[in-house]
Amino acid sequence: MENNRKIIRQSLSNRIVHWGIAISTILLIVSGFGNMPMYKRYNIVKLPFGEFLGSFINMLYLHYLSAAFLCFFVFYHLFVHYFAKEFDILPRKGDVTQSFLIIKAMITKSQEPPSDKYLAEQRIAYAFIGGNVLTLVITGFIKMLKNLDSINIPNSINTIVTNIHNAATMLLILGLIGHIAAFIFKENRKMIPGMFTGKLDEDYVKHRHSIWYENLTDDEIDVSNNVTKEEKKFETSSM
Repeated sequence: MENNRKIIRQSLSNRIVHWGIAISTILLIVSGFGNMPMYKRYNIVKLPFGEFLGSFINMLYLHYLSAAFLCFFVFYHLFVHYFAKEFDILPRKGDVTQSFLIIKAMITKSQEPPSDKYLAEQRIAYAFIGGNVLTLVITGFIKMLKNLDSINIPNSINTIVTNIHNAATMLLILGLIGHIAAFIFKENRKMIPGMFTGKLDEDYVKHRHSIWYENLTDDEIDVSNNVTKEEKKFETSSM
């Protein structure tokens, strides 16, 4: 019989933060290009609803509003996980080699090495995307300060900060493309429902995240699907 039981992987808080950062980041990229301005140059403003993108003021307000939401979600995420001592997503020693082995296994359809709650490439992607987001927050704050009359920042510093901000933006775009491209592999697509519901199929977790499955806590077991910790241990011992 097919096992339809679920394992809780992400809390509601984590899901809200994930989508909050994703949406605000996309809006920041869209409004950032609008401030250059690129949309008039390439006649994007002639497309339906494109006039909004062609307004510098609209893009400026959207950029600041999106930045405010991004800062809220980023600092909320950092504080919550720091005080909860939840560091599963941080990179570990050997993640680069482990990522290579996992990707190789997906391409060759061979057995993947056992993984914890997060795959090695997910931890690397988190560090890469997170590092660029933090860089954008810091440099964006400095760029905002230069607009205040009471603060005088030398042009040389402004140039450096702007170049770092732009470089981090391009790296972040590449990171987001890679993040989405990961779902090209069939093995990764079973994670998509969990991005919305926070739950993964038990069989999938047992097969691909065996290290995590063997050490599940009570909070990670979906009691609504009658998955008990004792039952999980019994199944694990009989594998």
